[in-house]
Amino acid sequence: MAVYGRDATVQEAWQLLAAGAPVLVEGPAGIGKTVVWRTLVARARAEGWLVLACAPTEAETALPFAALADLLRPCAHLVAGLPPPQRVAAEVILLAATADEVIDERAVGAATRSLLAGAVAAASTPVLVAVDDAPWLDPPSARALRFALRRLAPRPALLVCSRTDGTAPAAVPLGLDAGPAGDEVERITLAPLGVGALHHTLRERLGRPLSRPLLARIARDAGGNPLLAIELARAVLRLPEPPRPGDDLPVAASIQPLLADVLRSLPAASRDAVRLASLLAVPMLDDLVAAGTSAAAFDPAEEAGLLTVDAAGLVFAHPAYAAAVRASIPAGIRRRLHRRLAAAVTDPDERARQLARCTATADAAVAGELAAAADRQRSRGAPAVAAGLYEQAAGLTPPGAAADGDRYRLAAAHCHFDSGDYPAADAVAATVVGGATRAEALLLRAMVAWSTDDIAGAVTLAGQGLSSVPADSRVAGRLHAHLSLFNDAPEAGRRHARTALEILSAGGDRELVCAVLLQLFFHEVRAGLPPRPELVDRALELEDGHPSRLSGTIPAIWWKAVDDHGRARARLHDMRRYAAARGDEPLLHEVLCHLGETELFAGRFAAAGEHIAAARELGDQLGSGLVGETWLAATLAAYRGDLAGARLVAEAGLRHAERLDDPWARRIHTQLRGFVALSTGRMADAAAAYGDLARMLAGEGIAEPIALRFEPDWIEACVGAGDLDEARAALDRLAGRHTRLPRPWTALGLARSRVLLAGAAGGDVAAALAELRAARDGVPADVLPLDRARCLLVAGLAHRRARRKREARDALEQAAVEFAGVGAAAFAERAQAELARVGERVASSTTLTATELRVARMAALGHTNRVIADTLFISPKTVEANLARAYRKLGVSGRAQLGAAMSRLPED
Repeated sequence: MAVYGRDATVQEAWQLLAAGAPVLVEGPAGIGKTVVWRTLVARARAEGWLVLACAPTEAETALPFAALADLLRPCAHLVAGLPPPQRVAAEVILLAATADEVIDERAVGAATRSLLAGAVAAASTPVLVAVDDAPWLDPPSARALRFALRRLAPRPALLVCSRTDGTAPAAVPLGLDAGPAGDEVERITLAPLGVGALHHTLRERLGRPLSRPLLARIARDAGGNPLLAIELARAVLRLPEPPRPGDDLPVAASIQPLLADVLRSLPAASRDAVRLASLLAVPMLDDLVAAGTSAAAFDPAEEAGLLTVDAAGLVFAHPAYAAAVRASIPAGIRRRLHRRLAAAVTDPDERARQLARCTATADAAVAGELAAAADRQRSRGAPAVAAGLYEQAAGLTPPGAAADGDRYRLAAAHCHFDSGDYPAADAVAATVVGGATRAEALLLRAMVAWSTDDIAGAVTLAGQGLSSVPADSRVAGRLHAHLSLFNDAPEAGRRHARTALEILSAGGDRELVCAVLLQLFFHEVRAGLPPRPELVDRALELEDGHPSRLSGTIPAIWWKAVDDHGRARARLHDMRRYAAARGDEPLLHEVLCHLGETELFAGRFAAAGEHIAAARELGDQLGSGLVGETWLAATLAAYRGDLAGARLVAEAGLRHAERLDDPWARRIHTQLRGFVALSTGRMADAAAAYGDLARMLAGEGIAEPIALRFEPDWIEACVGAGDLDEARAALDRLAGRHTRLPRPWTALGLARSRVLLAGAAGGDVAAALAELRAARDGVPADVLPLDRARCLLVAGLAHRRARRKREARDALEQAAVEFAGVGAAAFAERAQAELARVGERVASSTTLTATELRVARMAALGHTNRVIADTLFISPKTVEANLARAYRKLGVSGRAQLGAAMSRLPED
């Protein structure tokens, strides 16, 4: 069961229940009490607790003892041992017998107490009494439970849910604040859910995600109440088209009857005043008085709980109330009220909004006021609001001013894009039809396509824009700059970057020039040309603390490509802070992906997992594609041992790439497919996948794929499959990459590949091992810990095949320790398996390896094998193997003797 946004609450409640405290979960209707209750009940059952539960409904309040029967049914086997009056009462409650005489309610209470006490005494595990929605208990059940619970000592664990009205704590139900543990009742009040939690809730309930701006509006209007948010979202989805940022959301059905009754009860003057107030974005008393009402007119509405009034203005009790009032105003009256407000308000933005709502025909002056208001909102960092105003301005623009209308629509599309509403940005940009403005609109649509992983669509749209403008225009320069970003093939990317620089370097657009410089550097490296770091330096100097949204991550991509992870990490964290400060979530999303990959290369799997999870969460909410994040997550999972899950992701990613003709997605998932095959011993399949990847890159003109470090794995797969000719060809390719651009990973990859080939082809294994030792010694332990450990694994295999058991054991044991240190469970298991093939060490040494020592210490402290495995990122089987060796070396037979033996060891 998914419990979004309540993890901390559930954990707090569980800890209180486990400690024996009665827990009262409270909050307004729809806030999610039942979900929390069900989660806790399910956890108790999973932990082996005896659960006595009932979940009454409103319809059951008229059924005597309905809830009590549900709760006591697991105690039915105890009924026979009750005293006769109690036994009869319990049998009647449980419908096991009919009453021959009237049952005394006191006997029911006594039987309830006896059954609960008997359950607590007989159970070998904790007992939980759980009541959902206590106000809906039928009165006889409520009285019996209150009677029993106030007299029980010791009490079972108690979990009760109750509603509040949102203004004051609920009365404690069932006498939980009295009796043996009355002072220990713990209240847990559920707070409104945030946007992220509501996003997951709505997607699960409705089966589809909502755009982030729309989701934020629903969260605001629902006040964080998930039930109300679901109603609002359903009402929105029933609309023929999504509401614009300036439009009201539809009123949830559950609120309409309430507001209709309240409005009918108001005097006419008060109703008119409330209507005026509902039409203002910020109802100010001065504006309302200027519009012809009075402060006293709001008194009846305030007494009815509809709103509150102070010296400055008024606030509706709930945002949905104002929307419901607006929805109830007839159209003709509403236009007249807007006209009154337009003449009265002093704020220019408010005046523009009111004019828009009372103007039925095209009016250039009103359109201009709306556009000016949109400009102000956009500059204030409210693009979603600005988009709606621009669209209204375009709608009121006369036919003779079509250029102005296109300009307003393009501005609206840009605002939608900036707010993360990509579908709306694309739809509005598609309505722009005029000249250079159309080329800019096509460029924006290309940016939307690129942001949602439709790379081919981005190239096509930008190309259409380029063909519609003069070749040397600034718009053409902007299109070339973006095409250098969209094009995956290095030659095309270089061509567009050079052309963009020729056009744009004359002046202006500093950010775009920075982006083009970085793109030119990036494409030259990928084409196999010597790196020109002066291009990066020039771009960094030009950006002056303001990284380009388009290509600002390229310096970090370059630094992580040459294994300068510290510098890459610092750059990305700076960009993360920059993006967060600007509220630029698309840029933040990209930065998080690169941070995840940087830490993956650096062997810092815990940090990589955090960044990847954050990227997936944000990408999901933004509505952008999840291809990159999913691939990163699957790659990390594969390193940690989840090869089956990684294989599913690889196959799904390849299908996605074929559907969209996305060469980048095709490459990364082909690499993942190869790695999974290699890790599961399917060497021929792995070799075939890596061969396909090499041919893809060659066909696209990519000599240096930067992030794809696949050749050492390709060579290993070819050797394992017996295809030594292909292995030598792959080695030549890797040597070429190393000659062109020497990096720590190419040095390590070459060394371990040569050991494998020498062993398979009868070469000089000793010389290859010497090269491997030198390469490993030349790379600091914190730079590429996974690659360094894989060198040890290969060395152990070579020693084992040469029957050098001691050297094989040393290398493989150290490899297992280093793999475990980074959390690479898949490799650690392989190292342990190869170690087992070497044979048991004969020496009687009692020296524990690092892993054996860690495992033994945790076991001596009472940790289970599962806890030890999760803590050290190794498998339970690896834990068992290390414990067995530790027992033998320490001369003990099991955990009972382990603590004393460990105490005799010297401290580190």
